[in-house]
Amino acid sequence: MIYVLAPVLLVLMGLTVWSLARGIAAFMRTTREGIEKGDGALREMQLLQNRMMMNRIKFQGLAVVVVAILLAMAGHK
Repeated sequence: MIYVLAPVLLVLMGLTVWSLARGIAAFMRTTREGIEKGDGALREMQLLQNRMMMNRIKFQGLAVVVVAILLAMAGHK
């Protein structure tokens, strides 16, 4: 079971970092476009930013669940 959960944990951690990076990039583009264009319609970038941050929270939560399972399994040995 550990041999299955360890790679799953690594994938979830990678997806968390990827979502965080995309969310920050969207935030920076939103900020940059807001400064350059004034108060224009930046709805698309804001939606991307929100979606990436929600993905980050989802992947992070799943990673915590996997760590909890691994810790519970280690406690039974």
